[in-house]
Amino acid sequence: MELDSYEAIVQYAIQKEREAAEFYETLSRMVVMEGVRDMLTEFAEEERKHERILKDVDCTNECKLATSQYHFRWISDIKRSDLLVDIPFDPKMGYRDVLIVAMKREEKALALYNELLEKSQSAQAKNVFKLLCQEEAKHKLKLETLYDDFMKEMGD
Repeated sequence: MELDSYEAIVQYAIQKEREAAEFYETLSRMVVMEGVRDMLTEFAEEERKHERILKDVDCTNECKLATSQYHFRWISDIKRSDLLVDIPFDPKMGYRDVLIVAMKREEKALALYNELLEKSQSAQAKNVFKLLCQEEAKHKLKLETLYDDFMKEMGD
């Protein structure tokens, strides 16, 4: 991955968000359960929102976020997905397994953005990746909470 400029970093992030949205959109068309489909559609919309946020980043000199429009805050990590193994998606899989697939995907996205945040040299680039880390952490937490709630309902 060639991230030799601020613009390249942002373009890379836009591509990753686009891929994530397409992933959730594809899954939503494949699943049978309506509730799972709705959840996947919601996540696709969130990833499209991230793409729009990134498209608004100004990279003429150094990438600048409109930070007045975005508030950074700490997102808890309950690390549920850290305890689970990757499983391949199957359109017939149940809600629990769809949650696992999505959690692992968000876990990987968060790890990537954290790595890019650590490698960033400027405050502007760091802000771009802090934003992405926070957004992916929100998704991961939401999925892990849904997973915990579901498992509790199942008596586990």
